[in-house]
Amino acid sequence: MSKQKLELTWIGKDKRPKLEPRILLEDPEKSYHAKHRVSENDIFDNRLIFGDNLLALKALEAEFTGKVKCVFIDPPYNTGSAFTHYDDGLEHSIWLGLMRDRLEIIRLLLSEDGSLWITIDDNECHYLKVLCDEVFGRGNFVSTVIWQKKYAPKSDSKYFSNSHDFVLVVAKDLTRFNLERLPKTEKQTGRYTNRDNDPRGPWKASDVLRNEARDYAIFPVKLPSGREVYPPPGTSWRYTKEKFAELIADNRIWFGVDGDARPAYKRFLSEVADTIPSTTIWPYEEVGHNDEAKKEMRALFGEDLFDTPKPERLLQRVLTLATRPGDLVLDSFAGSGTTGAVAHKMGRRWIMVELGEHCHTHIIPRLKKVIDGEDPGGITQAVGWKGGGGFRYYRLAPTLIVNDRWGNPIINPAYNAAMLAEALAKLEGFTYAPSEVHWWQHGHSSERDFIFVTTQNLSAEQLQALSDEVGADRSLLVCCSAFHGVTAAQGAQRWPNLTLKKIPKMVLARCEWGHDDYSLNVANLPMAQAGETDAASSGTTQINHTRAPALRPEQGGLFGEEQA
Repeated sequence: MSKQKLELTWIGKDKRPKLEPRILLEDPEKSYHAKHRVSENDIFDNRLIFGDNLLALKALEAEFTGKVKCVFIDPPYNTGSAFTHYDDGLEHSIWLGLMRDRLEIIRLLLSEDGSLWITIDDNECHYLKVLCDEVFGRGNFVSTVIWQKKYAPKSDSKYFSNSHDFVLVVAKDLTRFNLERLPKTEKQTGRYTNRDNDPRGPWKASDVLRNEARDYAIFPVKLPSGREVYPPPGTSWRYTKEKFAELIADNRIWFGVDGDARPAYKRFLSEVADTIPSTTIWPYEEVGHNDEAKKEMRALFGEDLFDTPKPERLLQRVLTLATRPGDLVLDSFAGSGTTGAVAHKMGRRWIMVELGEHCHTHIIPRLKKVIDGEDPGGITQAVGWKGGGGFRYYRLAPTLIVNDRWGNPIINPAYNAAMLAEALAKLEGFTYAPSEVHWWQHGHSSERDFIFVTTQNLSAEQLQALSDEVGADRSLLVCCSAFHGVTAAQGAQRWPNLTLKKIPKMVLARCEWGHDDYSLNVANLPMAQAGETDAASSGTTQINHTRAPALRPEQGGLFGEEQA
C-alpha cells in the first residue's frame, strides 16, 4: 500500500497574488522616542507599520529574512461575527488562502531557531494546523496550547460554554528550536520548608522507595526511635545499604518530627532548578482572561475599547517561552498593540503591522504611555518597567506603477528619485545603500555588484563613461528610462560590466500594481469562477471546501481582473 500524503485543498488554492514589494516610508511626526535614556538596554529602533499586513510582510522580506525570533499573530477567527475594527466573516476557502500567503512569508522571516505562535478558536483551528503542516512541515509542529480565556460559564450557551482558545506553536526548524522554561511560582517554592532548621535551607520530602524488588536494596533501616522498617513487599530502597548510611550521616534522611516515621529523602530548594517547563494548559490565573484584557484597555482608553484584546500576561508567557531579551518579535495583526507593549516592557525588539485606523487611535497612544512610563497596568509592575526606548512609524509607499490618462503604465509621480532608486533596488534584489563616494552606486547585492537608477535617457557616450568608471572588476545594473544608439544586446557585448534595463518596462510583469488591500475582509473576496472544480491527484487525501460566493462587480477581486 502506497503512503498517502494528507493535503488541505480548497477552491482557489492554486491562485497566488503577485505581491509588490513596497518600500516603507517613515513619518517622523508619528515616530516617538523617550526624551532621555532610562537604562543602557533601551531599544529605540522598533517599527510600527501602517498598511496592509500582507504587503507589509512582503516589504520586510528583503531586510528581515531569517532575523525574526518569534512571530505572534492573533488573526481574525473567521467566525462570521462583525467586529467594530474589522470584518471577521470571510468565506472559509478565501480565509485559508489569505492565511497561507501570510504563513509562507512569515516562515521566510523567521530565524532558523525561531517560532510562530497563533491564537485561534475551534472554527478554524484544525484546518489551520494542517495548513501550518503544509507550510512549515509536519515535523516542525511543536504543540497546541489551551488558553482559558473565560473564568465563568456563559449561562445562555446553546451547547458548551466556550471557555478557551488555542495557541498553535510551530517551529521554523524543530531541531534548532529551544523552548525556554518558566520561573517557579511562590506556590511551587512554598512546598519547601525547613522543619528541622537545616542550615542548607528549605527542603521537601521525597520518596526513597523503588517500585520493584531488588535484593541488594532490601534491608532493615533503624529509625531514631529504635524501630526497624523494611520496604513494603514488591518494593525496595532506592539506595544501597552503604549509600543509605551516608545519607543518614549527612542529615539527608528525614524520619519525622518524633523520629519514628518511614524515611524520606530531603531535597533542598537550593539544589533544584529554579525553572519548570510550561504545560500545554494555561489557566487564566496564570496568563489572564478576556475580562482582564478589557480592563487593561479601559484603563488606557476609557470606554473606547478594542473588541478582541489579549491580556498582557498571555503575551508575557509567549515571549518568556519563545524569546530572550534583545530578540526580535513580529506581530502582523497588531490589533490594539498588546504584543508591542509587552515586548517593549520585556526588552525585546519588535515590529508591528496594522491596517485599521486603531493603529492611530489605540496603538500609538498606548505605546507612548509605555515609553513615557505612564502605563501602570498589565505586566508593568511584574517586570519593573520604568519607561524608555521608542519606535519608528512607517507607512507603505504607494504602488510604483500607475496608468497615465491614456492608460499607459508609468512610474507613479508620487515617487521622487530616492524612492524610485530604493523601490527598484528592492525589486531587483539589491540592498538600497546610496554611496557617498560614487554617484552611480544606489545599492549593492555583493561587494562588487551594484545598481544605478535614473529617469534620464542615457546615450552611448554616457554609458561608455559609466562603464569606464565602474571598471572591469565590478558590475552595474543600469535602470534608466531609455538608452540611445545601442540595443540591450549590443550593450552587453560593448560594455560587459553593465546590464541595461528600461523602466518601467523592466518590472511591468512582476507584480499586481495598484493593489493596496489584501486584508482578511469580506469586501476582498474574489469572484467565483464558473465551472471551477475541486482538484484531485492520485495518492493524495484531500479536504475540500465549498465554493467562494460570487461578488458584485464593484467589490473587485483579490487576484486582479484576469483571474477574477
